[in-house]
Amino acid sequence: MIKQVGPTEIKEKHKFTCHCGGVELELSLPNGIDKPRRCDCSICRRKGAVVASVKLDGIKIVKGKELLKLYTFNTHTAKHYFCSECGIYTHHQRRSDPSEYGYNVGCLEGVNPFDLGDVVTNGGVNHPADR
Repeated sequence: MIKQVGPTEIKEKHKFTCHCGGVELELSLPNGIDKPRRCDCSICRRKGAVVASVKLDGIKIVKGKELLKLYTFNTHTAKHYFCSECGIYTHHQRRSDPSEYGYNVGCLEGVNPFDLGDVVTNGGVNHPADR
């Protein structure tokens, strides 16, 4: 669990925004950033985000719910959300664990994901649910 990224302390309730600020979320991160990773599946390769996990009830939409758009593909199990104004991927309901959201670490207020250093890459091309 990561409680500090660069100069930013990860708060128990941390503000989270898209690029334009139209979408604002509050994430419940009592243990800090949990399981930061990248994925090599077709969509994650393209978006390039570092993601971490939070339980479904750990995300509260503060504003901009009407701006969030949903994208699904392949099995349509994972639900990927992005801001319809600025296009930033914010979060997704995970395919490998539907009780969690994966969220874009770069959207956490004050956090530069490059300050995390090396981040593990999970194998989404050969997804565990496909076995």
